[in-house]
Amino acid sequence: MKLIKLLLKTILGLGFFTAGVLHFLREPNFTKIVPGYIPFKKEIVYISGVIEMIMGVYLIIKKPSESAKKLINTFLLGVFPANIYMARKGIPLGDKRLPKSALYGRLPLQFALIKLIKIL
Repeated sequence: MKLIKLLLKTILGLGFFTAGVLHFLREPNFTKIVPGYIPFKKEIVYISGVIEMIMGVYLIIKKPSESAKKLINTFLLGVFPANIYMARKGIPLGDKRLPKSALYGRLPLQFALIKLIKIL
């Protein structure tokens, strides 16, 4: 079980870190999915990118405490409105236009991530 958790922690850490880097490399794609009612879109994209990189490194180098797990899951819930907005507006995933059903199908994945973080 320890090996599985280590592998899961590493995969999630690399995933978060990569997503964070992509916030900088492909900022316009992320800015598009920030809901219209939220100001300072570009800044929020950069800040959330930094947070994701920090979370990624943290997961790779440490066993997350219960407090860290709660913070990561709070972040995942905090960015969930962007995923809903993306699905509702049919915003492409990068340069790929997906059917709305696929965009809505991504939404439960956020809760799967939350569940995975809880079991680390």
